[in-house]
Amino acid sequence: MPACERVDLSFVETAPFRFVSTVELPITPEQLFEVLADAQSWPQWATVITDVTWTSPEPRGVGTTRTVTMRGGIVGDEEFLAWEPFRHMAFRFNEASRGGIAAFAEDYRVVRTPGGCHLTWVMAMKPAGLAARVGMTLGRPLMGAVFQKFLYNLREYCVKRFATT
Repeated sequence: MPACERVDLSFVETAPFRFVSTVELPITPEQLFEVLADAQSWPQWATVITDVTWTSPEPRGVGTTRTVTMRGGIVGDEEFLAWEPFRHMAFRFNEASRGGIAAFAEDYRVVRTPGGCHLTWVMAMKPAGLAARVGMTLGRPLMGAVFQKFLYNLREYCVKRFATT
């Protein structure tokens, strides 16, 4: 697979394409991290994802790796840049099956609230090549809406998952 730039956490703030989505969740930060650590949960709410496989043993932490398979034949080998249980996690692509991705990272920030928690999710990307840049520029409004929908899906998934607890 083509290598991606090995970006650090600052990329989340400086990437040429950033998508920021937020959601209020009626679950605790501990429950949210249970969902985020569960490989089987991701395809349930981030519907572009078809499979998640952890490739490092537990415990999870900075340097943990996993492989994510998405619709359209996109496969990303990820490495975690942050893992602060119940507060913060972030990862980057080290490799991606599509050459149009020069750099990619995601950042998840969790804040406890009286009713559960607030999640801020930032997806940061740098496309490779003119076609990828043009496509991402034209698709930016739709992509932003889809990413926000994923968080609404996450809220619905969490409500169902923890309804009996």
